[in-house]
Amino acid sequence: MNAMDALLESLQKTIALKDGRVTVKDEAKLKTRVDGLIYEAVFGDGDAKATARWLIWEIAQALGIRPASIHDLYTAVGRGAIDRPFTVPAMNLRMMAYDSARAVFRAACAMNAGALIFEIARSEMSYTDQRPSEYTSAVLAAAIKEGYRGPVFVQGDHFQVNAKKFAAAPDAEMKAVRDLVKEAIPAGFYNIDIDTSTLVDLNQPTTYEQQRTNFERCAELTRTVRELQPKGVTISVGGEIGEVGGKNSTEEELRAFMDGYLKTLGGQTGISKISIQTGTSHGGVVLPDGTLADVAIDFDVLKRLGEVARKEYGLGGAVQHGASTLPETAFGKFVENGAVEVHLATAFQTLVMDHESVPMSLRDEIRDWLFQNAADERKAKDTDEQFVYKTRKKAIGPFKRAFWNLPESARMSIGMALEARFSFLFDQLGIHDTAPYVAEHVHPAEVHQPKPAGAVKAVKAESVEGLAD
Repeated sequence: MNAMDALLESLQKTIALKDGRVTVKDEAKLKTRVDGLIYEAVFGDGDAKATARWLIWEIAQALGIRPASIHDLYTAVGRGAIDRPFTVPAMNLRMMAYDSARAVFRAACAMNAGALIFEIARSEMSYTDQRPSEYTSAVLAAAIKEGYRGPVFVQGDHFQVNAKKFAAAPDAEMKAVRDLVKEAIPAGFYNIDIDTSTLVDLNQPTTYEQQRTNFERCAELTRTVRELQPKGVTISVGGEIGEVGGKNSTEEELRAFMDGYLKTLGGQTGISKISIQTGTSHGGVVLPDGTLADVAIDFDVLKRLGEVARKEYGLGGAVQHGASTLPETAFGKFVENGAVEVHLATAFQTLVMDHESVPMSLRDEIRDWLFQNAADERKAKDTDEQFVYKTRKKAIGPFKRAFWNLPESARMSIGMALEARFSFLFDQLGIHDTAPYVAEHVHPAEVHQPKPAGAVKAVKAESVEGLAD
């Protein structure tokens, strides 16, 4: 029995397959089979893995759960067509992506929320061992399991150009990012954040010249996206003017980037949002005892640059990175100050890793692994707790199966904690009852994938210096 036949047998009486198209016959029964299907899509071999991912994609298409671009919603915000403020959460699900996405969808369904993004960064794909096709499969499988309907926004976060590699071999580094774009778009990543802010040169005499390489390379990658986007899809592209963790961005920098970017791009459709620096850093600042230092965001910068982005360039607004480790009182201020999108990651990773349901033996194993395999990343002044906190994300890939294989009771407990966290954030960011806005402005194209033929070749994980929030 081949992989397709074996998986179809496991889904017997739940779906029908004819001429490469899937019809759902019994959704309730199908939901009981999704756990096994996504496990095969993540940990299966060759044909079985490819077939499971294809089936998840096609089942989602049949149910009206379709990867989509948020571009039209953001341009509606930019032209003032949305009658209330909200800030879209973009969530990096590094660990237990399927269970985490299920928690997201449960929280979203409870408050009729539709304006939310699932994302993963270029660097995260490596250390979490999650390529684009796997990540999308986990998100779509979670939507099927939880009975979600509507557009699903999957985003490539920080498709970043490494400054050192670019300086040594610019063509090779640009090709690496283009290759990632070529892999991500067919996987349903219809939202891509291009990060060439690493190439800003503050030694240049004018702001325009400082931003030149940034906007030229961002325009180059935007053209690649437009060439590859599926028929009926205008992929939402984001740009960035200030590397997170650096100096705060200015209106002059925003205008210099946008004017140069639009001129370089010509008449093609450009970005729908712009990421800026307001005082945060990826992952937070870790103190000697392993806790995080308080961070002060300059919300005035966020507000002023967001207004320029909307009024002068028609963008959805400014994007805030590095926010998940902020105090709870900060999140409502993103809405008050017009942030169109906020990126969240580290707090979810911390919640999972530190959850009481994770056996102490597994935590100790991770700790030992870090001291043996990540010692070269330890700074001279780091305490053990600082070192472990800052580097434990590198253990996510090697211990991925261990977390997926936790007892069901542990996974449920972690899922409930995640759901509570997502519910809080969604409330603070004002995305309740945003499903009607999404339905009005976003009309996902029906996109089918070819049935897999032959074994899936393993993709070698790349080493990328870069961080997500």
